[in-house]
Amino acid sequence: MEQRSNSFLETEAVGKLMRKYSVPCVISLLVAALYNIVDQIFIANASYLGSYGNAANTVVFPLTVVALAVAVMIGDGACAYVSLSLGAGENEKAHKSVGNAIVLCVVCGVVITGLYLIFQDGILTLFGGRVNEETFVQSKEYFFYITLGIPFYMFGQAMNPIIRSDGSPRFAMVSTVLGAVTNIILDPLFIFGFHWGMMGAAVATVAGQVLTAALSVWYLCHMKAVELSGKSFGMWGSLMRKFLPLGITSFLSQISLVAAMAAINNMIQKYGALDVIFGQTEYAQIPMAVVGIVMKFFQIVISIAVGMAAGCIPIVGYNIGAGRKDRARELFTKLLTAEAVTGGIALLIVEMFPRQLISIFGAANESIYYTEFAIKAFRTYLCMMIFATVNKGTFIYLQSLGKAFSSTMISMVREVVFGVGFALLLPLFFGLDGVLYSMPVSDFLTFLIAAVVIWRTYQELGGAERGFKDKKQKNAIKEQAA
Repeated sequence: MEQRSNSFLETEAVGKLMRKYSVPCVISLLVAALYNIVDQIFIANASYLGSYGNAANTVVFPLTVVALAVAVMIGDGACAYVSLSLGAGENEKAHKSVGNAIVLCVVCGVVITGLYLIFQDGILTLFGGRVNEETFVQSKEYFFYITLGIPFYMFGQAMNPIIRSDGSPRFAMVSTVLGAVTNIILDPLFIFGFHWGMMGAAVATVAGQVLTAALSVWYLCHMKAVELSGKSFGMWGSLMRKFLPLGITSFLSQISLVAAMAAINNMIQKYGALDVIFGQTEYAQIPMAVVGIVMKFFQIVISIAVGMAAGCIPIVGYNIGAGRKDRARELFTKLLTAEAVTGGIALLIVEMFPRQLISIFGAANESIYYTEFAIKAFRTYLCMMIFATVNKGTFIYLQSLGKAFSSTMISMVREVVFGVGFALLLPLFFGLDGVLYSMPVSDFLTFLIAAVVIWRTYQELGGAERGFKDKKQKNAIKEQAA
C-alpha cells in the first residue's frame, strides 16, 4: 500500500501553511474559551442570577481549566510527537502515540470526575466559593453538572491537536465550533426559557462538549496520515515519556491560571472584606465576579496567541524532523509579529472601551460599584497584553522545537513564581488593588527573560539556515559534476 505523508509541510510556502494551520487552531481554542464566557454573559443578564451567578462561574472556571490542562498536555504533546515522527518517516511511533493518547485521556477524564464529585465542597471552598452563602449555593449547582461532562470535554480538547497533526485543521475547527454553537443555542433556552438557572447553563455547556467528542471519535475512525489499528491502543510508558514532556508547556499555560485564580480568589475574599464597600455582604461577590470577567477576556486573547503558536507545531515539528530549520526560522518571525499585533489590538480595546465590555456582563442590573471596579480592573490588569502574547508564543514555539525542558522552566517562572507569587505578595502592600497589579508585573518581568530566549533561538536557527544553504549548494555541484 502507498505510504501517505505530510510532505507538503516541507515544500509549501511558510506563510500559507501558518494561515492554514493557525487560523483553524485559533478558532478552535477561541471557541473553547467562549464556552465559559458565553455561560457568564447569559448568567449575568438573568436578573435572578446576576453577580452571584457570575461569582459562582468564576469559582468553577479554574476547575474546568484543570481538566483542560491535562487534556492539552496529552493532545499537544502527542501532536508534536506525531509531527516529528511523520517528518522522520517513523509511522509506527506516530500511530501508537495517538492510540496511547486516546487511552490516557479517557482514564484521566474518569479519574478527575470522580475526585471532583467526592471532594466538591472542599474544592469550591479552596477557590473562594464561600465569599457569601448565595454564591456557594450557585457554585455547587453549576459545578455538579459541569463535572459530569468533564470526560467528554477532555476527550474533545485532547483530540483536537491530534486531528490537526493528521493534516485536518479544518475538521478540528468545525468540531469545536459546532459544540460551541450548540451551547449558545441552548443557554438562553435553559436559562431564560426553562428558568433552570446555573444547572441550565451547565447542561447547555455539556451538551456542546458531548457533540465535539462524538465528532472527534468519528474522525479517529477515518484518519489520513496516521492509520490506527488494534495494536495502536495501549499504555506504553516509553511513549508517554517522550510525548508528554512536549505538552508540559501547554499544561503549565493552563494550570498556572488555576494556581493564579486560587491565589487571586482568596486574596479578593480576604482584602475585599477589609474594603469599605466590598466588605458589605450585599457587595462582597462583586470583586470576584469582575476579576473573573476580566480573566475571561484575557483567556480569549491568550487563546488567540496560543492558537497561532500551537497551529505552528505540526509545521515546525515536520520541518525540524526533515532538517529544514531555515523554514522554522522564517515561521518564528511571522509568529512573533502576529503575537505582538494581537496583543496591541487587545490592549487598545481594554484601555479605550472598558465600560462597553463590562456592559455585556449585566452591568445595567448591578450597582455603580460593579462598573467602577470593572473599569479599573480592565485597564490595570491587562495593561501588558503585548508582552503577554509574545511570551506565550515564544514558550509554545520552543515546545514545537522539541525543547520541552527550556520551555517548561520559563513557563514555570512566569506562571508559578511570578503569577502566583505576586498575586500573594502585592496585596500585602496595595490591598485589593495589589491583585490587579500582579498580572502586568508578571508579564513585564517574564518578557525580559523571553527576549533573551528569542535572541538565542534566532542565533540557532540562523546557523541552521546557512548550513542548509551550503549543503544544498554542495549537492548541486555534485549533481553537475556527475
